[in-house]
Amino acid sequence: MKGSPFSKPKLWLFSGLLTALSSCEFLTPSSHAADDAVDKATQKAVQYLINKQDPRGAIRETDSRETAVTALAALAMLAVGNQPSDPTPEGRALANAVEFLLSDGRQDREGYFGTKDHSQMYGHGITTLVLAELLGMGSNPDMDARIRAACQSAVDLILRAQKVRKAESAQGGWRYNPVSADSDLSITVWQTMALRAAKNAGLNVPSDSIASAVDFIKRLFKSTGDLKSRAAAGFGYTSPAPSWSTSTAGLLALQVCGEYSAPEVLATADYLLTNPPKKQVPWFYYGTYYYAQGMYQRGGEHADQAARNVREILLPLQEADGSWAPVGGSENTARIYRTAMAVLSLSVKYHYLPIYQR
Repeated sequence: MKGSPFSKPKLWLFSGLLTALSSCEFLTPSSHAADDAVDKATQKAVQYLINKQDPRGAIRETDSRETAVTALAALAMLAVGNQPSDPTPEGRALANAVEFLLSDGRQDREGYFGTKDHSQMYGHGITTLVLAELLGMGSNPDMDARIRAACQSAVDLILRAQKVRKAESAQGGWRYNPVSADSDLSITVWQTMALRAAKNAGLNVPSDSIASAVDFIKRLFKSTGDLKSRAAAGFGYTSPAPSWSTSTAGLLALQVCGEYSAPEVLATADYLLTNPPKKQVPWFYYGTYYYAQGMYQRGGEHADQAARNVREILLPLQEADGSWAPVGGSENTARIYRTAMAVLSLSVKYHYLPIYQR
């Protein structure tokens, strides 16, 4: 209608909207470039992992810990959006990896995944976590049924191992073997993540088992000052003697269990806000993975700053073949491990896996 205020486009409105949107960080050119760089890096890494897959479906460099390494590689592929049912090279590789994990002999009659490849409870926790995240993602109903059965059996073993008689200070946690009479934070975190993922997926996981794990992790916490002062704070390995890497692990585990407002979580996250990853830190890739995911769970400035820190330190370390370079320490010989942990650290932008969602 001639003369109507609606007869011509409101150019000023669109212009104002674009100006407002362009001021948002997620639409700035630098943010777009960072996202593109992460996408390219993770895609290249997935191709590297696929290239390391053997005819059995294992993703490995040696026979050592091949169950755990394959599971970790599968978790990384899942974290960037691949599924075993996808009609893509990535989907087929992931389906083959799942078949390897479910193949005869990988899991014993007790439900344990840590014997054949000598990965002990480390490998068992990682493999159980992957199976829990895979529930409902199988390439066919038969695979889904086998994943569920194997995962529940693995969960039952974790629950039995937690109930082994231990000293009061070690109760609620796990260590290297299902019958270990002591506990450490690193192995406990993998079992806790596996139980939380399995419970989220509807498997039989008593709530008191997760509560006991949370209590054990909290007993390893220590702060050098007031919990609100951003003093040094974090979690230790077998005693309240924090290191950077174990502190990041405790941060993520407690939040995955719903302890978002726990004083231990708030104090550790605040401390890490001014203590980002450094290449010289022991267990750099391990700690950076937990740092990225744990700070993402914390949200706000913690999540934003951590995402920038992780991009800035990890992207330059990627090799031409898609793997991640060694930076010192005992992670030097495990290229697939480093690559999977780097992908998991960078994958916070995707939010695909239920266990890592807020």
